[in-house]
Amino acid sequence: QLQLVESGGGLVQPGGSLRLSCAATGSTLDYYAIGWFRQAPGKEREVVSCITTNGHGTDYADSVKGRFTISRDNAKNTVYLQMNSLKPEDTAVYYCNARGTRSYWGQGTQVTVSS
Repeated sequence: QLQLVESGGGLVQPGGSLRLSCAATGSTLDYYAIGWFRQAPGKEREVVSCITTNGHGTDYADSVKGRFTISRDNAKNTVYLQMNSLKPEDTAVYYCNARGTRSYWGQGTQVTVSS
């Protein structure tokens, strides 16, 4: 059974950077497209970015284009989200999702952007 664990969240000042990791255990990520989602208090969960199984295809929400970069290292069974130029509106719990024949979610990691 695939399990996902996010890490790398924390408190950062506006303009700062964080790198989130989504590490998989129990199965290889090779056959899963991966998405990063976020959910702010009182708001619906929204997609932030996604990446294809081989890493050659990526997509981003308009709100994070040019600031966030998704990548994956299948050898390490891990997907990353590099977040630069963070804004207060990026504050949310960030989740990774693996989508194959089934969909799997991690438990989330809190990102707080505040001065």
